[in-house]
Amino acid sequence: MENQTFVVDILILEGLKVTTQFSIPAFILLLLIYIVIMVSNIGLVVLIFRSRSLHQPMYLLFCNMSINDVFGATIIIPHVLRDLLLSNSERYIRYIDCAVQAFCVHLHASLSHTVLMIMAFDRYVAICNPLRYATIMTNRMLLNLSVAAWGTAFVLVVILVGLSVRLSRCRSVIFNLFCDNASLFKLSCESVLINHIYGLGYTVVLLGSSICSITLTYLKIAVVCVSSRNKVLNSRALQTCATHLAVYILLLVSGFVIVILHRFPRLSDHRKVAAVLGHVALPALNAVIYGLQIKEVRQRIMAVFHNNKVALMDVK
Repeated sequence: MENQTFVVDILILEGLKVTTQFSIPAFILLLLIYIVIMVSNIGLVVLIFRSRSLHQPMYLLFCNMSINDVFGATIIIPHVLRDLLLSNSERYIRYIDCAVQAFCVHLHASLSHTVLMIMAFDRYVAICNPLRYATIMTNRMLLNLSVAAWGTAFVLVVILVGLSVRLSRCRSVIFNLFCDNASLFKLSCESVLINHIYGLGYTVVLLGSSICSITLTYLKIAVVCVSSRNKVLNSRALQTCATHLAVYILLLVSGFVIVILHRFPRLSDHRKVAAVLGHVALPALNAVIYGLQIKEVRQRIMAVFHNNKVALMDVK
């Protein structure tokens, strides 16, 4: 059976092993988290664009992260919500839709790293070269950095998924909650050596460049803070850098856990849960971390709630 090539365009997805009595509570919980992700991230973007005082490179770069989080959550969560209400025999997906979903999943993951890299560069310039910050981080530079972050991730993922799409298929079951690159090339009985080589190179380039650049950036920032006796500078650096590092560490831990669990087929259920958490918890936390830990954004949020409260009192 596995030596035959499938021409059928329908694939079967392996869902979470959730009992009937827990499927509805799980659906409601995941739906609420999705609503929080959408409201918090879109709200943060709208707040930044509507407030002229927040039209600064650091805050505009936050918009890249929020937009990517909305994109990533929308690719995964509605699909998982649908499957929670379906029986195993009804969890299917067209091959072309599977390929598109795999592309979007990896694009979201890659963008999480490239966007955090340019945000680290922004913090480096602001703290290590504060007098030149305005001349370096211009609108043109901001646009170039954003295009580079999205463009690099796009090209890397196009090649990654393209190498899997070219393969013929002899299987029709996706052993995952959603489609990713590994799910695609595992459908084939052909040699996937090229896929493994490029996949390893893709991972090394992406993770290696992000880890090295962010590590070097924060080492230089640490040197500046240690050598400087300016308490205001050190406090501001600690506040902004701690936020950025927290998000990056969460991203790395989530990614490494999923990669490690892929090597243990017996832990497939644990891998599914980790994958969902990686695409749900991080987008939900990012907007909260950035929105509430940054004074200017926090003040704007409080002002919005205060104005709404005053308006409601006037109506009464």
